[in-house]
Amino acid sequence: MKLQIVWYTLGVLVAVVGLAEMVPAIVDWRLGHENARDFFLNGILCLFFGGSLILSHRVRDRQVNARQMFLMALSGWLVVSVFCAMPLYMSDLGLSFVEALFEAVSGVTTTGATVLSNLDEVSRGVLLWRSMMQWAGGLGIIAFAVVLLPYLKVGGMQLFRSESSGHSDKVVARSTQFLEGLLKVYIAMTLVCAGVYYLLGMSGFDAFNHAMTTLSTGGFSTHDASFGYFEDPALQYAAVFFMILGALPFVLYLRLIYQRRVLFFRDEQVRMLMLCLCLAVFFLTLWLWAVTSYTLEVSFRMIVFSVSSIMSTTGYTVADYTLWGGFTTLAFLLMMYVGGCAGSTAGGMKVMRMVISAKVVARQFRTLLYPNGVFVLNYQGRRLDSYTVLTVLGFLSLYVGANVLMTVALALTGLDFETSMSAAAAALANVGPGIGEQIGPAGNYADLSDMAKWILCAGMIAGRLEILTILVLFSPSYWRA
Repeated sequence: MKLQIVWYTLGVLVAVVGLAEMVPAIVDWRLGHENARDFFLNGILCLFFGGSLILSHRVRDRQVNARQMFLMALSGWLVVSVFCAMPLYMSDLGLSFVEALFEAVSGVTTTGATVLSNLDEVSRGVLLWRSMMQWAGGLGIIAFAVVLLPYLKVGGMQLFRSESSGHSDKVVARSTQFLEGLLKVYIAMTLVCAGVYYLLGMSGFDAFNHAMTTLSTGGFSTHDASFGYFEDPALQYAAVFFMILGALPFVLYLRLIYQRRVLFFRDEQVRMLMLCLCLAVFFLTLWLWAVTSYTLEVSFRMIVFSVSSIMSTTGYTVADYTLWGGFTTLAFLLMMYVGGCAGSTAGGMKVMRMVISAKVVARQFRTLLYPNGVFVLNYQGRRLDSYTVLTVLGFLSLYVGANVLMTVALALTGLDFETSMSAAAAALANVGPGIGEQIGPAGNYADLSDMAKWILCAGMIAGRLEILTILVLFSPSYWRA
């Protein structure tokens, strides 16, 4: 297998990381903080290393095949995570390498789990770098989900190719045009979100950082209290709106811009996501209103924010929802697994796959009632072939299996069952906060052992790369010429 294009791509990614590190370097330099030197030196190192790879592996033919794509996906996320971790490791945070890597992996996979505390005392360059990692990770995730996974037919994502670029009603002609349009939309939405936050009372720095981590459904905040630091109800409702926007397929935004077609509620997974969100908000609001002293409005606001944060896998918190009783805790744990829509920045198993699985179960019931009947599975008005159904069901099986294995592995490091299970779920779904006193909404991952952090790093990357993308690299046939 020719690896020149892989090395070339890695060089480009590392060079981009180096250029990006100049931004927090300038911020800390202007504020007179010593972390500016660490960002600058690491940026120079990235530019040198990346430039060396680019110059030594220049290729004329930049066409890539499926095997190269698999390797590029995993190696790209790993290499970017390592180089993004270096300024955190070199800074005055006092992090070990595994802690810095954990923070970086959490950032680029838009998970939002953190080992940092006392964020109000951390340099602004570091806070900005955390937000930039999530923003860039969110952009890469959409491109990965819409451009790469459909081509590789991972987990039923071939359906997304037909929706985004495979038919006469395609959004744009080529992947490069799609990526250009995506970048414009992503930047515009981020700026609008930042503007709304600023007008509603956030400082310019907080508004810009939270806009990046909201649209990317990442969840990193500039304050220990997360979004709960901002007590203004208008800000919390605005965050709900933009978190939901981040969890919707970005292809639909491009269709709105390029084709002037509003197709959001014609999309099955969007309708299902909104239905699940509305039902969860309705029942949990009544529950919270009944079991606490909150008013109805406060109960609704707390629930709609928390449900939107968990279902979009953003991970912002305004309160410790584990204190609201076992019913809400179980509900939020289940919502972690579902996640947002395919083709969005959200994690989880994706609503699209849940819709298809529900259709398969419904067909099996009808087959039991009418053994001689012929029942066709359709999604978005198109017939589902057996291969697509198998890839979806296979992915869900692998997802559950990976969650079980991670839970066992974390338990072997000494964690209790609740912490192990929720940490595995939060890592695979790229949510961030788990359940329990240690890693719940009021805690963080700092006190976990190094081995637990390594396991969670692997889980975050596996969840973001849809598991199958990694497993295929362990196949002996993959490495045969």
